[in-house]
Amino acid sequence: MKRKDKNIIRSQMSPIHASLLAIGWLFVALFLLGVFSSCKKIDENGFRTYTIKEGKHKSRTRYKTTKTNHLQFQAIFDESAIYTSQDPANQYDVNKLYGLSDCGNDHTETSIRFGWRWLNDSLEILWFKHTNNNFSFAKIKSIDFNEIVNFGIQFDTDYYYMSVGAETVTISRPCNQSSNRKYFLWPYFGGNETAPHDIKIKIKDL
Repeated sequence: MKRKDKNIIRSQMSPIHASLLAIGWLFVALFLLGVFSSCKKIDENGFRTYTIKEGKHKSRTRYKTTKTNHLQFQAIFDESAIYTSQDPANQYDVNKLYGLSDCGNDHTETSIRFGWRWLNDSLEILWFKHTNNNFSFAKIKSIDFNEIVNFGIQFDTDYYYMSVGAETVTISRPCNQSSNRKYFLWPYFGGNETAPHDIKIKIKDL
């Protein structure tokens, strides 16, 4: 009596086709792993962890737009924000925390962000603005590690109102567009130098 091959599909598949099928399933598995891994980056308190890898500038490359006139979020820095620049002059460079492009332009032309740096044994928070491809910045205050800090940017007709905790500063705005499209600017290290080690910053949009 001749038995039927229950694995007839597999038995009739050439080795090349079998290899391609295995590779295809491998890509599917890796894709699903990436999806679930990215979801796990948001913790039970709603914070997403942004990691700037050693030797890199960027924490994220996703392009996301908005027409909002205000940006509110909370952030937590840990001790990974402590660093020593290879060139002592670069210790004064401003790293970027979070913000938006503005006036319908590329962010190197017009944008507003919060910046940060480790300077004189203090974690400084600054405003950082691009206007006409030139940048300016100034310190707002220093903050502590492992504490939830509230941040806000309000886009007014002629000004940006930027708040860190209870402190608010006013910075001139180069355009008065009320609902222009902007895109998000994620945590970034530098300045001239790349991250000397992995740096983790937690951010929660409000």
